[in-house]
Amino acid sequence: MDNKDRYKLTKIAGILGIIFNIFLLIIKGIVGILSNSQAMIADSVNSAGDIFASLMTFIGNKIASSPSDKEHNFGHGKAEYIFSFIISISMIIATIKLLIDSINSLIYSSIVVFSSNLIIVCIITIVVKFFLYVYTYSLSKKMNNILLKANMKDHRNDCIVTTFTLISILFSLINIYWIDGVVGIGISLWIGYTGLKIFIESYNILMDISLDEKTTDIIYDIINTYKDIKKVDKISSTPVGYQYITVITIYVDGNMSTFDSHELADSLEKSINGIDIIYNAIIHVNPL
Repeated sequence: MDNKDRYKLTKIAGILGIIFNIFLLIIKGIVGILSNSQAMIADSVNSAGDIFASLMTFIGNKIASSPSDKEHNFGHGKAEYIFSFIISISMIIATIKLLIDSINSLIYSSIVVFSSNLIIVCIITIVVKFFLYVYTYSLSKKMNNILLKANMKDHRNDCIVTTFTLISILFSLINIYWIDGVVGIGISLWIGYTGLKIFIESYNILMDISLDEKTTDIIYDIINTYKDIKKVDKISSTPVGYQYITVITIYVDGNMSTFDSHELADSLEKSINGIDIIYNAIIHVNPL
């Protein structure tokens, strides 16, 4: 899949997320406030965060899809991680707010006013979010995009979160209201956990984390297929969006001609550039 298709599909996923999450925010917010359900209110705030996340996905994807230019020689791929970083911060802030509200609800034993609308909203949410999860999951299997992965995890989490919200609502039928506050706490912690994971992954890329060990081993295996390469220094790398630039110094027989050594380097570059996660391989050749 080329970058054009990759960005186009991510754009569609972002737009769908915005539309469906606005719909869910409205119905959750209205029903949650009318029934005084802290779990449903927490779920509605989660939907507001989902709208923000989908919007950041749309904007970040648009910037990241811009081609390289004079000021950005290696493109704008890191925009994906900048905007996913923003998403993670918003999720952590939402966690703190929801956690405080849910604890207060638990302490002061807020009573949930049962309504069949609560159950209907939960079922609608689970169905919509499951559809979005399946759609984004299928896309994430085809491409490596942290914004898309963040949305996919978010949709999956929402299915689980809303299921527990539904459970707390059913408990209110038998006058057990403390479950509502507990579920609200659970939802907030789940949002925070997901936000923290996205934060760490985005932070690592923005701080120029090196290639993972698996990909590095694949590169070494490719290098080992070239008998004329006598020695290789460690592989240096830096991320440019979801891909990496790698710099490798190889050593060849000092009697090898300059032409042959450059032919060898060109062939090795092409082989390594065939790895999907590699943006560009730069080979330095030294005589041994």
